Amino acid sequence: MAKIPLFPLGNALFPAGVLHLRIFEVRYLDMVKHCVAEQTEFGVVVLRQGSEVRTPDGVEELAAVGTMAHIEDWRAPMPALFELVCKGTSKFRLLSTEQTKYGLWMGEAEALEDDPVMTIPDHLQASANTLGKLIAGLQHDPARAARLPMAPPFRLDEAGWVADRWSELLPLPPTEKEALLALADPVERLARIQAFLADHGVLP
Repeated sequence: MAKIPLFPLGNALFPAGVLHLRIFEVRYLDMVKHCVAEQTEFGVVVLRQGSEVRTPDGVEELAAVGTMAHIEDWRAPMPALFELVCKGTSKFRLLSTEQTKYGLWMGEAEALEDDPVMTIPDHLQASANTLGKLIAGLQHDPARAARLPMAPPFRLDEAGWVADRWSELLPLPPTEKEALLALADPVERLARIQAFLADHGVLP
């Protein structure tokens, strides 16, 4: 069990996912400086309720599971602004949370086991094929490719990797993203993703 700083977002970060952040709120600037200096990670959690930017009358409700984020690259184009490229590492479950006087959330967290590496069953292969086509198409546009929530190696033969990338890309409700992150079975996660893709006409 460890105490970690938390970064609540409207979207979820999954292991191996890439997250681009612009940090300007006071509550996060010191957190980022500390993580950069000490080469430590912070936890990303989905907001069940509330806004990413703090408001005086806002109420933030955090998901119970999240993903640790490692800062891969950063720049400070001006004072009080950080631009980060982060990568998801391991999943965790929150046991308790508290908010500091400046609004930064801290959490007592326990690590969750990494997904087992599982190949994609034939009946779920359409999800991987469609994601592969999406990646190939975006790579022809370097500016958009640079903002992809993913980076090589593209593990299109792994159920968990494909399910996680779709989970980040799709406009799913926060509670659904939290539920997908909490699933320990990557094939089951991919099955739920493929059902959504099929229902919304994304699959060929």
